[in-house]
Amino acid sequence: MANRRYSCIGLYNPKSPENVGSVMRAAGCYGVNSVFYTGTRYDRAQEFITDTKKVYQDIPLIGIDDLQKIIPQGCTPVAVEMVDGARPLTEYTHPDRAIYIFGPEDGSLGKDVLEWCEDVIYIPTNGCMNLAATVNVVLYDRMAKGLNTKSGPKFAP
Repeated sequence: MANRRYSCIGLYNPKSPENVGSVMRAAGCYGVNSVFYTGTRYDRAQEFITDTKKVYQDIPLIGIDDLQKIIPQGCTPVAVEMVDGARPLTEYTHPDRAIYIFGPEDGSLGKDVLEWCEDVIYIPTNGCMNLAATVNVVLYDRMAKGLNTKSGPKFAP
């Protein structure tokens, strides 16, 4: 039977090429299928040194005008945002097929985005993390709970 699990990332107006390059590296490490972004605050992030593994050659990085329009069929949109009513990541059960929506490092997801996301989660911390760190933690949690989508290297303890 084919693997029905699928994950992708939606970046809402990311601040810089370094942020997106680091997100691409995380996407490669954790088996993400594609990365979408909105906004124009950076140019050609996939060429930045933070994506030292050149993941953009294997995982599509696609600029679009509206993240809601590209939700893959059967995917649950999951906003990652520190807002009232969000569920802590530590208690969250990831859907088999998900698109994780992250806001910009210097801002938040607006109510208009949160309204169409089926789930809203946050990472319990003292303070806020940067975009790449947040993406890494969410994707690691997904993998640790058994939902990574692509087979990667297996490491012995």
